[in-house]
Amino acid sequence: MRTLVVWTAISVCVHIAVTACSVKRQGSNPGRFANATLVRLSEYLSAGYKKGVRPVKDWRDSTMVAIDLMVYSILNVDEKNQVLTTYVWYRQQWIDEFLVWNPEDFDEVRQISVPSANIWVPDILINEFVDVGKSPDIPYVYVNNEGLVQNYKPIQVVTACSLNIYNFPFDVQKCSLTFQSWLHTINDINITLMRTPQEVKEDKSVFMNQGEWELLYVLSNYKSFSVDNDDHYAEMKFHVVIRRRPLFYTVNLLLPSIFLMVMDIVGFYLPPDSGERVSFKITLLLGYSVFLIIVSDTLPATAIGTPLIGVYFIVCMALLVISLTETVLIVRLVHKQDLQTHVPQWVKYLVLEKATILLCIRNKKFCSLLVHESDLSRFRENNMNTVRCNHHHCDSSRDIDRNLIMGLPTRDSTPPVMDNILHEVSSIRQYLEKRQACRDIAKEWLQVGYVLDVLLFRVYLLAMLAYTITLGTLWSVWQYA
Repeated sequence: MRTLVVWTAISVCVHIAVTACSVKRQGSNPGRFANATLVRLSEYLSAGYKKGVRPVKDWRDSTMVAIDLMVYSILNVDEKNQVLTTYVWYRQQWIDEFLVWNPEDFDEVRQISVPSANIWVPDILINEFVDVGKSPDIPYVYVNNEGLVQNYKPIQVVTACSLNIYNFPFDVQKCSLTFQSWLHTINDINITLMRTPQEVKEDKSVFMNQGEWELLYVLSNYKSFSVDNDDHYAEMKFHVVIRRRPLFYTVNLLLPSIFLMVMDIVGFYLPPDSGERVSFKITLLLGYSVFLIIVSDTLPATAIGTPLIGVYFIVCMALLVISLTETVLIVRLVHKQDLQTHVPQWVKYLVLEKATILLCIRNKKFCSLLVHESDLSRFRENNMNTVRCNHHHCDSSRDIDRNLIMGLPTRDSTPPVMDNILHEVSSIRQYLEKRQACRDIAKEWLQVGYVLDVLLFRVYLLAMLAYTITLGTLWSVWQYA
């Protein structure tokens, strides 16, 4: 019993001596490190630390890593390569059981920054990484006296994203950032959020809101999955939902196209029998072609789809071609030619009677002229025959009376000079009558052309209005959905 007491006293003395020597050695560091609390604390934490070992005393305990994400800026959206470049503030925390100290032993120091290369760091990566961004290197982390490690750093994230550009420029994109331990299962490393999902969703405090894209919200979702139905892994997925600001594209793409289409509609008010309408429409078509060449670099290009605005431009081009074709046909129809025949009766019935009533463009004067055209022709023919007969009879009677008075023999035929004069006058009359008939035919076709022009113009206008209203409704729904 006495021996045991002696050995206990000896061990206590040895322990006190060793502690005193150690404190004396720590406090007797020469030079600028003398009595440096942070140096002593750093040496205390790094003594015997193994950064390659997961920092738990009981290997059956999993390390819980709390992460957080705040979107700072949208740098680039590459629709062709389906790549999104963002700048985010990433934060993660975990408990390192080997980095614990008593603040009373180190002048009440409760937090210290240590190099991240000297401690254990979880291997949490983003699954959608496709390129290494230009992120600044932050070589330090904060550690408090309870072993809580705070690793905060900004990251430029270049990730793959499935971009849908059909609604361009009123599109809303949803890209995911999936944080997951690449090697450790859920038994070793588990993931949780530092804040509530609602706080993560509504936080826009650090987002730069002056670019092309607007941040709507950030959704978070935790999931545990297994690749081979044996080992389970934890992942935290952030869905970044952004919306494009369409004002630039509306002013530079939609408005010029709308103005050109309005001018095409105004061109229908030019007379169809003039050649100015054809040249006007050709100029519009050429201008729209140049416009499409200019804006081709502005439209997003992908191999899997075409934006609706591209379809809109193509349809507008097709409408201009249809308008030009209609103008050419109408001008050809009303063009004055000597070889034109009379308007067929079925065309008169359908176009000049039914269509004019349907379109409320009935011309009573012209229609009455068409109704009495056959009577007028018969009247002209009868009048011409009567004049010819009366003229021939008067000339013959005058010659007979003159011959009887002078005692000369009578002649049944007129002199050759008079025959030539009558022939020339008859030829001139026939020419004038033929020209008048051609003018009447041209007037008939002109009236048919005017009616068809009004009919096709209204059909064209209805088609364009329906197309515009449909696109405007779709874009409005996408913009304010």
